[in-house]
Amino acid sequence: MAGPRVALVTAAAARALDDDLLPLAAALRETGVQAVAENWDDAHVDWSRYALALLRSPWDYVQRFAEFRAWLDRAGGLTRLLNPPEVVRWNIDKHYLADLAEAGVAVVPSRFCEPGEDAAAALAAFLERHEGVAELVVKPAVGAGSRDAQRHDRDAREAARAHMQRLLDAGRSVLLQPYLERVDAHGETALIYFEGEFSHAIRKGALLRRGEGPTDGLFAVEAITPRTPTAEERALGDAALAALPFSAPLLYARVDLIHDGQAQPRLLELELAEPSLFFAHAPGSAERFARAVKRRLDAG
Repeated sequence: MAGPRVALVTAAAARALDDDLLPLAAALRETGVQAVAENWDDAHVDWSRYALALLRSPWDYVQRFAEFRAWLDRAGGLTRLLNPPEVVRWNIDKHYLADLAEAGVAVVPSRFCEPGEDAAAALAAFLERHEGVAELVVKPAVGAGSRDAQRHDRDAREAARAHMQRLLDAGRSVLLQPYLERVDAHGETALIYFEGEFSHAIRKGALLRRGEGPTDGLFAVEAITPRTPTAEERALGDAALAALPFSAPLLYARVDLIHDGQAQPRLLELELAEPSLFFAHAPGSAERFARAVKRRLDAG
């Protein structure tokens, strides 16, 4: 008897770039699950044919945000989406960082500027609040893969303001953060969780390089190596997940951390929608994830 069918939700532009798709499909087959990669925007896909749809790499959603949100509602009415649509909608807009900071999570300091606000005034207020910051990051509140994100020198105020204004003129909210310099040497730590339990971690080298503009690709090229997280990093990852406004453990989550000037970890981003899970850098991780998927299927 054929096993349950699971859709691995991707995008045409991402299929060849998603290193997790093939090992995950193979691991799912070992559990008796039929896995098929499907483009989220393919109008010919009958999502009701799948017992489950896993959001893996629909990475072009940023340029088609309204369309993707409509697809979440439509597909979510035909099959079981994981992570669930309400989680994805909350997570793809970085305003969630304010929710987590209010809940006491150690987040990289963040200031949002909304369309219609004065970019120069918002930038001046941010720099006044962070007097000792040599560089800052300007990024869209809805973005992925470091697209449209750039670091700016504190003294290059006009370039930072112009970057903000381009985003605001396009109707996009802007996120301002201090550039924490330890990331240049230490990189980012990404903690990956399955069913609320820690699985593995990797190191990503610094993505935003001095003097470089935003990436033109689907995402910025990453230098990835395995990493054993510190106790402080693990504690922050656990705290971030505990602060989520959702009751049940999520099937998957990735917690991205960097270190501040006191060498303490800070939450940079929480990836609950379509994160790379870096199976290639953690032997057995694809199999662990596949077993978690199978348990969800068995539980109905």
